[in-house]
Amino acid sequence: MYHWSELSKNYPASSIRKMAKLAAQFDDTLMLTMGEPNCETPESIKKAAQDAIAANHTHYGPNVGELTFQQAVAKKYTDQTGIAFEPSEVMATFGGTEAILHVMMAILNPGDEVIIADPSYPNYLGQIMLLGAKVVPVPVYEENSFKMQASDIEQVLTDKTRLIILNTPNNPMGSILDQSDMEAIVALADRHQIAILSDEVYESLIYDGKKHFSLFQIPGAKNNHFVVNSLSKTYAMTGWRIGYAVGNHEAIDRMAEFREGVGFCVPPFIQEAAIAAITGPQDDVRYFLEQYDRRRHIIVDGLNQIPGFHCLSTEGAFYAFPNIKAFGKSSYDFAMEILTETHVALTPGSAFGKMGEGYLRIPFAESEEVLQEAVDRIKAYIIKAYPNL
Repeated sequence: MYHWSELSKNYPASSIRKMAKLAAQFDDTLMLTMGEPNCETPESIKKAAQDAIAANHTHYGPNVGELTFQQAVAKKYTDQTGIAFEPSEVMATFGGTEAILHVMMAILNPGDEVIIADPSYPNYLGQIMLLGAKVVPVPVYEENSFKMQASDIEQVLTDKTRLIILNTPNNPMGSILDQSDMEAIVALADRHQIAILSDEVYESLIYDGKKHFSLFQIPGAKNNHFVVNSLSKTYAMTGWRIGYAVGNHEAIDRMAEFREGVGFCVPPFIQEAAIAAITGPQDDVRYFLEQYDRRRHIIVDGLNQIPGFHCLSTEGAFYAFPNIKAFGKSSYDFAMEILTETHVALTPGSAFGKMGEGYLRIPFAESEEVLQEAVDRIKAYIIKAYPNL
């Protein structure tokens, strides 16, 4: 190759996938690195796609998405929030990740600042870099259940701040924002005329009787802010690559123009499957939640019985974020030690930001048997290798 762009030289590599590659050297590795449900897509959703293909819904579609898909999502948010949404306020995308990028493309110019939590989902950083904008991290703390606070955001605002990214339920920490948290952040953003992008792809995975509070449950929020969502986690559809952005008409129109040069359209038969998921019976969603709740207890309770580990109970999503500072090692070195000695692959917390140092991210999306085996391996090793803890 004659020349490489500076972006290609500096784009952050995925530490999650790096750990997965390192783990592949062992035949008996338990892979607890990816946020990938081991549940299968419900049969009714598969059938909807098959029927759409049989009906030849296999051609180009509108950039913004099929009207029937927009209608299904608009009705979902109308029913969820009690606030009227129109189909024209919805755009279909290749998963939530593309929706996030399009929102950023509609708002950001080079040099603009984007506020994200630290720790945070690593793809936010890469996408912000793609657009030449600047990441402004806001530390979140275990003592506050890893919740982003309006008072902390206010301290880092400048005249270049253009976007605040929220993620509730959160990856990697498993925390959620309640109504008071969200209202305070929206009030702050509105005072300073700053847009909010709320990434709510784990909305269906909340435990202990708690409820998801969406940004759009706040009256007027849809006028200047965005919600991004996906069917990947809720319906076990990670490989289908279907998500959406919801926002005001003008923003969606602008974002749809970008889709002409970035993916063009989500295949219509995929959107038909998504419509079946959103509008059909939600029994499978409830079943998935029950499964993850049992797995949550295996991981969180199991880790808390291992000397040196301290793990808050996950409020939402399917990740545990245990504190491993008692071992006196970097999260990367400790994750490598666990991989080498127990053949359990985990992701170091440092992969999610500076404040992730001293933690590990452990998804509990695998089977109960795999999770229990992982806990047993780690516990046996720690008791042997660290007898004084």
